[in-house]
Amino acid sequence: MLHLRMIVPADRTGQVVSLLEKTVGTTHLAVLPGAARDPEGDVVLCDVAREAADELLGELSRLGLEEDGCVAVEDIALTLSKRADKAEEEAPGEGADAVLWEHLTDATHEESTLSVTYLAFLSVATMIAACGVVLDNAILIVGAMAVGPEFGPLAGICTALVQRAPRLAARSLIALLVGFAAAMVLTVGFSLIMDVFGLFTEAKLERPRPNTDFIWNPDPFSFVVAVLAGIAGTLSLTSAKSGALVGVAISVTTVPAAANAAVAVSYHDYAKAWGSSEQLLLNLVGIITAGTLTLLTQKYLWAKQRERTLRASEAGRLGPAG
Repeated sequence: MLHLRMIVPADRTGQVVSLLEKTVGTTHLAVLPGAARDPEGDVVLCDVAREAADELLGELSRLGLEEDGCVAVEDIALTLSKRADKAEEEAPGEGADAVLWEHLTDATHEESTLSVTYLAFLSVATMIAACGVVLDNAILIVGAMAVGPEFGPLAGICTALVQRAPRLAARSLIALLVGFAAAMVLTVGFSLIMDVFGLFTEAKLERPRPNTDFIWNPDPFSFVVAVLAGIAGTLSLTSAKSGALVGVAISVTTVPAAANAAVAVSYHDYAKAWGSSEQLLLNLVGIITAGTLTLLTQKYLWAKQRERTLRASEAGRLGPAG
């Protein structure tokens, strides 16, 4: 269940209350007349089943609450209420399958913004991965994958393509490209510093590295894994199962590939740098393609679910012919 807290202009409270009352999957409706001060209006509270929330949020937006009021949405960890159980039973589909497009757009907007924190995480992750590729240490590679924040802008691009949001697409693409470019440049400098202290050497880079040589040798499995990771990552975002994102982060070699390219450039080994860049591009394309197709599939299937529910509801109201 989700909890909605709305500030509604007094002249639209009746419309909002009527909408909430007729929306299947809502319960615990409360109206506090004149309680809001900034902006002025009435406070309206209700709980709604997750699977009914996206359509309801769209209707509230069309009533102009974004401009003249406020709609705040919170996850409810626990509700002890028979009415809540009934609301979830009546709502169409399953909550785990529901996509809250407004929430997804807002979340990807935050995660895909080019910021100092984003650049710091990506740069540190790339430097950790650089240590991993030079030492041929798989544990460091996995750690670098988990630290990297690059799935945020990748998800932003997927969401923007499906929602036809050019601003989100541009913001996400800038964060992705500028972020990796900056991280790789900084990692080149990091590699040169490590070489001065004798911690990185060209001999270590050129020796056989069985645990990490896949990073600069892209093959069909690289694209397959990226596609599967894109599907899993998108599902984790849309179903609010954020814990799965850790698994996605450590399943693709975006950050390690960027790190290996940077270290290879610092030693003028352009063959390994090119192979790593191919691996990076292959993973990015695979994740974006799979993520976009997953969102399109979810959007289509959920639209069909709503159509079936609407037809069943209309049939129920009409009753048997005769």
